[in-house]
Amino acid sequence: MNITTVGLDLAKSTFHLVGLDAQGNEKLKKRLSRGQVMKYFANIPRCCIGMEACASAHHFAREITQLGHYVRLIPPQHVKAYLRGRKTTSTTRAPSPKPCVCPTCASQR
Repeated sequence: MNITTVGLDLAKSTFHLVGLDAQGNEKLKKRLSRGQVMKYFANIPRCCIGMEACASAHHFAREITQLGHYVRLIPPQHVKAYLRGRKTTSTTRAPSPKPCVCPTCASQR
């Protein structure tokens, strides 16, 4: 599996991620617990990880960057355009890695 970009949705205890290959095709959908996140990213090749900027995102960005990945924090107003509904369920709040590769999106890192 050759994943180049990952979208990570942070929550209290369950995290969702979506992985894209170089052509932008979805190759991976995964649900991880808080304790599994760092173990998972330690075992995959370096890639770009996009996540919505929030209080816990800064902590995870520092930790994931130390593993050698490139982390891009996306401002909430840019993430809003990629929602499929309200952010109450995992089906409507699937993380989109597209803001991570979008050149017009401002990033905080």
